[in-house]
Amino acid sequence: MIFDIIAAGEGSRLAKEGVREPKPLVKIRGEALIDRLMRIFMQNGATGINVICNDISTDVSRHLVDIQNDGLNGMPIPLSFYIKTTPSSMHSFYELSKHMPTEPFILTTVDTIFKEEELTEYVTAFKKYIEQGYDGVMGVTDYIDDEKPLYVGTDGNMDVNGFFDEPKDAKYISGGIYGLTPGDIGTLERCIERGESRMRNFQRALKKKKKHLKAWEFSKVLDIDHKADIAKAEEFLA
Repeated sequence: MIFDIIAAGEGSRLAKEGVREPKPLVKIRGEALIDRLMRIFMQNGATGINVICNDISTDVSRHLVDIQNDGLNGMPIPLSFYIKTTPSSMHSFYELSKHMPTEPFILTTVDTIFKEEELTEYVTAFKKYIEQGYDGVMGVTDYIDDEKPLYVGTDGNMDVNGFFDEPKDAKYISGGIYGLTPGDIGTLERCIERGESRMRNFQRALKKKKKHLKAWEFSKVLDIDHKADIAKAEEFLA
């Protein structure tokens, strides 16, 4: 299983609030965000982990070089990383897509916080639904603590029927965890060609292309956008 991590954001809101570390190296319960993701992904059968980080802070790239050389707490990591500052998360995904093998993969941003056991259940579900012919499995949650959430419409079978900026009748929002297939990359490329940005526009484009998407519910997903979110995440994972 291939896992991809978008870690190219600037973390400007955290910096303004006095957090000195670049976002990927912010620690939750003593563990850097990017290290936590890599550890969990390895526990879930990662055969490759691809990361994109920006060229603004060298701390992250140095940290990743150390992991390539010495492993994560002594555990070898099948890590590849790419350094490029991009204008949006969708552009970061596009840069990562240039290096992806032709197999299904799971993509997330570096500050996505979830329960470890739920990620394991999600990976199992992702494999099952891809075998059934789905084009993607989107991690969703009914916990809403996002400034501008993307609402995910679903039917009674948890099949996705739309992505919305307003709630409409949607119970869930996007958790920023995307299980996708190589066939979805063409849609991403068309989005870039049209000058679009943001992952929500990519998701909408998947539905316009009649892609068959499943939603899978996490009890709660948190993002680390503000200093106060660090304490929220530590309480959630306690």
